[in-house]
Amino acid sequence: MAEAHRPIRTDVVPEICVDGAATALDFYVDAFGAEELLRHEAPDGRIIHGEISFDGFVVFVVDDFPELNNGKGSSPTAIGGTPITLHRDVDAAVDRAVAAGATLVWGPEDMFWGDRYARLADPFGHQWSLATPGPGPDAEAVAMDGFPQGEDG
Repeated sequence: MAEAHRPIRTDVVPEICVDGAATALDFYVDAFGAEELLRHEAPDGRIIHGEISFDGFVVFVVDDFPELNNGKGSSPTAIGGTPITLHRDVDAAVDRAVAAGATLVWGPEDMFWGDRYARLADPFGHQWSLATPGPGPDAEAVAMDGFPQGEDG
């Protein structure tokens, strides 16, 4: 058997689909400090497989190929949004990501559940939650904000 063209992974790796994966790979490097590990292009230039690493955590990034999915696209642009939110550390990342082209949705601010938190939208339709763990939940603030307390709360 020939040697594998990329490392064999035994972990679960999320794959995000975007329109313009080559540009997205560059954006994630610029905006979030990801390290690009590899990219494989189809003859038409679309990315059939890209890999980036965030301090060792790998995410696959691919272009949308509706022709391989009964004509249905699966990028956030094709489906009108995304059910996926990606998470990253907050303060160092917000300014860098906005400078690279992300849109600040809100924050960063200290949240009642104990994190410093912000939300960004990348140019490819994915949402990023940026959070840095803080001192922990403020039980009084949680109760005042009407956050679900369970049967006992």
